[in-house]
Amino acid sequence: MVFGPIPNREYHEGFMRKAIEMAELALSSDETPVGCVFVHNGKIIGRGINGTNASLNVCVPSVSCPESMMVSLTHSQSLPAKSAEPLLIVFPPQKKGTRHAEFVALAEIMAKHPPSILRETDLYVTVEPCIMCASALRQYRIRAVYFGCLNDRFGGCGGVMTVHADPGLDPAYPVYGGLFREEAIMLLRKFYVQENNKAPDPKPKKNRELKTEILPVSTPQVNTPSVQTPTGEMANLALGKGGKEKRPKSPAKAG
Repeated sequence: MVFGPIPNREYHEGFMRKAIEMAELALSSDETPVGCVFVHNGKIIGRGINGTNASLNVCVPSVSCPESMMVSLTHSQSLPAKSAEPLLIVFPPQKKGTRHAEFVALAEIMAKHPPSILRETDLYVTVEPCIMCASALRQYRIRAVYFGCLNDRFGGCGGVMTVHADPGLDPAYPVYGGLFREEAIMLLRKFYVQENNKAPDPKPKKNRELKTEILPVSTPQVNTPSVQTPTGEMANLALGKGGKEKRPKSPAKAG
């Protein structure tokens, strides 16, 4: 199950704290607060924050995209389907909305290491990877994924689809959710109640209130091709005018 016992939980919490720090950086930069770190043999080899607001995918030196993350995303690999190395097409800058935290970190890793290093690497990310990112991780044969809260609109690791465990593909990778889930949700809430002047159609949010109660979430099975959409995560994010629940349009396109 996504939210089940996690062996050596204290060890994994240490790296999830680093992912939370990255998400906090994203929030301070007016980006959807999703952050991640990739860990190989106990060492962080890649860091990423959501960057879809920053110059519409074009990374420039700024707080929202530190120089250490300035790796070109214009290069594409084209490998045969039966190749020993997995295929990942890194989206060019003109493709809007693709600079998810995982892709930013993967670009940093690919600049320094061969793709095969990911087979012995774990991902820690504050929000469940979206379907696109879950597929990329599958192609790169990531060893395991640890995340904070579910993405029940675009999730590819149990929230909506189970790309990570599709029996038609090989190999699958395990996922573990719930590490600092409340902290991940609160960061998303803060983003959705603050003004976002970089949005294509900014909407006034002065009447939104930040709530502190966090609802429990169901625990979907992850070893099946499809799962019932969990309840609670997206409803947890923000309050609309007058204290009514307001579901954000795209809470984790950035994950």
